[in-house]
Amino acid sequence: MDDTPEKSIQKRIYELQIEHRDLDEVVDRLATQHDVDQLMMRRLKLRKLRLKDQISLLKSELIPDLDA
Repeated sequence: MDDTPEKSIQKRIYELQIEHRDLDEVVDRLATQHDVDQLMMRRLKLRKLRLKDQISLLKSELIPDLDA
């Protein structure tokens, strides 16, 4: 079960996308409540942004280097 580096990156991207989507659903649900802890909301949103950045970084690693 040898994964190539590309498959490993794709798998990690998939996992991060799932986590991002789950956080998005949580944030949406919490946003409809009146007594939401704003600090927790900020932390969740920050986590979503970090996940998005990680996903973008990993996707860029999959792009072949044209200078090679």
